Amino acid sequence: MRRVVLLLVIVLAGCGQAERPYSPAAEPAPVKSSAKTSARATTQPEEALPTGPQSIAIGDGLRVRVEWPADPDPLLKVIVDQYVGTRQAVVDGTRGYRRNLEIKAEEQATEWVNQFIDEERSMRGTGRLYDLRISARMGKGAQVNACVDESGVRMISSRTGKAVAPQPDWLRTPYSQSVVAHRGDDGVWRIRSYIPSTERCSR
Repeated sequence: MRRVVLLLVIVLAGCGQAERPYSPAAEPAPVKSSAKTSARATTQPEEALPTGPQSIAIGDGLRVRVEWPADPDPLLKVIVDQYVGTRQAVVDGTRGYRRNLEIKAEEQATEWVNQFIDEERSMRGTGRLYDLRISARMGKGAQVNACVDESGVRMISSRTGKAVAPQPDWLRTPYSQSVVAHRGDDGVWRIRSYIPSTERCSR
């Protein structure tokens, strides 16, 4: 039954239907690597992806370790890029995020980023993205999943730079992030919507 529902979501992504709402309570996971990449670097699906751990500097004391699988599918970049991009917007205090997002996902990501800015919050430390995978694919639609471990990240005041208390619960426990992606007529995969995930992520 779960597979039928999942395939229905993917079909809808390919047909342009609205997706279920984003729940920012849970987010992405870790990576190891000696290679360092700028968070502002523009990456295209054609680029060769790393195999194994990669460390990405996001800025102002925040970075993420991405644990790429062997021979990674280029589609996995959409979930990595949005993680780096949304955190970059938070660190820079830039409202909204829209790179490679369709309208629904842009609204969801923008709401998440703007909440940090409105509350004068930022992030510092090292996050981790791991267990990246394509959980389903059909036609021009696909579901991409990742685990996120932000136990090494601290929520800070963007004014003082000091850690806020109490820290949010979602920073303590690894969580699963799931997105539905859609390939446009230009051949570019974009996130159509963030969707709730019930999968468990272990460290």
